[in-house]
Amino acid sequence: MYVFSIVIEKGAKDSLKKLPKKTRRIIVLKILELAEDPFPGGNKERPECPHPPAVYRLHVSRSFTIFYIIEHEESIVKVEKIMTIEKTHKEYSRRYVPQTIIFRS
Repeated sequence: MYVFSIVIEKGAKDSLKKLPKKTRRIIVLKILELAEDPFPGGNKERPECPHPPAVYRLHVSRSFTIFYIIEHEESIVKVEKIMTIEKTHKEYSRRYVPQTIIFRS
């Protein structure tokens, strides 16, 4: 029984096409599981997001990250990006590095 529909955006589709068949199958199975539970226990994270919609991420096999948005009103899970863990860390660790706080007495 599916509660949410899955929409895979063009960028994510392009990323999937470039992957080996076995890897693609594993990732697609994880994406399909989001239809039944868009908040899978233990593997989902919600990065800090100052403006809606919130982007969630799901780690797959310690090798890939799926970024997705949940549209509750339409019951849709939109897969926005699929990236390797290494690429994710390079791209997002730069964006979300907290600024150094200096305390002066």
